[in-house]
Amino acid sequence: MSTHAVVYLVFGIVIVTALVFDLGLLSKKNKSITIQQALYQTVFWVGLALAFFVFLWFEGPALTSENDIQQITGVTTTGPQLSLEFISAYLMEWSLSIDNIFVFILIFTAFGVKAKHFPRVLLVGIVIAILLRVLFITVGVALVAKFSWILYLFGVFLLYTGYKMFTAGEEDEFVPQESGVYRFLQKMLPLVSHDGDGRYRMLEDGKPVYTSLFVVVVLLAATDLVFALDSIPAVMGISKDPLVIYTSNIFAVLGLRSLFFLLRSAVSQFEYLQQGIAIVLIFIGAKMLGEHFISQWIDKNWQVLISLGVILVCISGSVFYSIIVKKKRSE
Repeated sequence: MSTHAVVYLVFGIVIVTALVFDLGLLSKKNKSITIQQALYQTVFWVGLALAFFVFLWFEGPALTSENDIQQITGVTTTGPQLSLEFISAYLMEWSLSIDNIFVFILIFTAFGVKAKHFPRVLLVGIVIAILLRVLFITVGVALVAKFSWILYLFGVFLLYTGYKMFTAGEEDEFVPQESGVYRFLQKMLPLVSHDGDGRYRMLEDGKPVYTSLFVVVVLLAATDLVFALDSIPAVMGISKDPLVIYTSNIFAVLGLRSLFFLLRSAVSQFEYLQQGIAIVLIFIGAKMLGEHFISQWIDKNWQVLISLGVILVCISGSVFYSIIVKKKRSE
């Protein structure tokens, strides 16, 4: 068994074990999660990601020496470089997750989901989102490996998405009941407006019906998949190593639920976070389009460090600027 196969196996075991622990001990039915519990869970998932970062730093040389990865990426990567690519991609995904949380709040509010149902609904939606992301990433990596010019399409797409995100106004706000997914569910399934006391499917007059919680789970998974259309190309602009792409995405999605409970009352305060993320997407899109010329002037290690710096500055800067503006308004 190759080193990469072992890493994927260990990664899978760790994630499944953490999910079972999360589901069995931290997601008791009809029980709300407090801010303190959410903080502990967030620290746990972030700590797990940082532990993987350290692992890549020391084990990177063994991983990058395998021919199959070099053939896919087209470059030879050092251990520190691989770990820095991972942490950059993870921060990119994490910041997009915060933007994702705002849409999740809109969905819960629109369908009147009770707080006691939040943990289970989020967990089911996130597990489905992980499975869909793995499929999406697998297809994307295979296409890039066969047709490298697709990266240029991703670059153009990120530029467009970043521009649209930066200039978006209140009129572009997501309305769950007007989404194509919800309309499709209305046409295909018998829906009811109540939550079925925590059930997703139940019988009414001897016929199966689907509750509002079922609709919310589907919308959460679909929303995350839409966000993946931005985030996965963005990660490919940071690293072409499949290991980094898979792990950074999955770690960020796994931490999304605890982050939701930690920030749900404060996420609306980050008014300019969307603009910060948009600048990062535009930067990565431009980098993907000019990668051939950039590589002639800037070493790959420095490219990774510059990307990490831009992500940190833009995301933290937009958050602090939002807080400052909010404070000035209140004064």
